[in-house]
Amino acid sequence: MKKKTAYLLILVLLFSMLSAVACGKDNSASDEDMTLLEEVQKRGTIIIATEGTWAPWTFHDENDKLVGFDIEVAEAVCEKMGLKAEFVEAEWDGILAGVESGRYDIAANGVEIDEDRLEKYFFCEPYAYIHTALIVQDSNEEIKSFEDLNGKTTANTLQSTYAKLAESYGATVTGVDDLAQTIELLLQGRIDATLNADVSYYDYVKEHPEAAIKLVATTEDASSVAFPVKKTDRNKTFIEAVNKALQELMDEGRIAEISIKYFGSDITRK
Repeated sequence: MKKKTAYLLILVLLFSMLSAVACGKDNSASDEDMTLLEEVQKRGTIIIATEGTWAPWTFHDENDKLVGFDIEVAEAVCEKMGLKAEFVEAEWDGILAGVESGRYDIAANGVEIDEDRLEKYFFCEPYAYIHTALIVQDSNEEIKSFEDLNGKTTANTLQSTYAKLAESYGATVTGVDDLAQTIELLLQGRIDATLNADVSYYDYVKEHPEAAIKLVATTEDASSVAFPVKKTDRNKTFIEAVNKALQELMDEGRIAEISIKYFGSDITRK
C-alpha cells in the first residue's frame, strides 16, 4: 500500500513538472507573438530615440532637461495612448539603425519621409512640414542656389536627407555630429555651405545673432516630418494607435501650440 501511494505521488509530481514546463513554453511563445502595441502596453513605455543636440527639435535647456518640439510631441502622443515616453539619446547615424534593429520603438528627431526610408519603416501621419535651407558665410557670393553646390563642400550628419540632397547636387559631404559643429566648420571656412531645416536656421540665428551666416535658398516643396517604426506586420497596430493619438492631438490644437512655442509659427500644416 505504501509502495502504491509513493508511486502515485511520483506520478503526480512528474505530471506537475511537465505541466509547468508546458505552461512556461506557452507563455514564452505568447511573449514572442505579441505585437509591438501589446508589448509597449505591457511595458508601460515607448522607447524613443532622439539626439538631444538639435534645437529647437530636441535639446537640453539651461537646467539640462531634455526638451524641444519633438520631445513634447512624443510625450503628448504617449500620454494620449496611456503610456510614458522613455527617451534614449543617440547620435543621428545610429538612430534609424536602432529603430530598424528593434532597439528603439520609434525615433523623434525631425525625421523626414523619403522614398528610401519608406522601404524600411512605417511612418505615422506627418505632424510637421519643413523646407531645406542652403546656408553659407555672409561673405560668400558664389553660392546662390542648390545648383551652385556642384564641386563644393558641405557638412551634415551622414545618411541625413540634407547630406543626400547636397550629394545629389554634386557636393562632397563631411560627416558631423550636430548643427553647432556644422556652423563652426562653415565659419572657419573649412566647408563652403551646409543644408538644414529652415526653422533650425532661424532658431540658430535668433540665438546667435552675431553669426556671420546667411540663407541663400530653400527647397520649393516642403518635406514631411513623422515618427518612423520598423516596417513589419507586428508593428502595424502600433503605428495605427500612434496615428489615432496624433490625430486627436492635432484636432485639439495641441501640436500647433507646441510648434508655436518652439518655432514661433505653426509648422504642422503645409
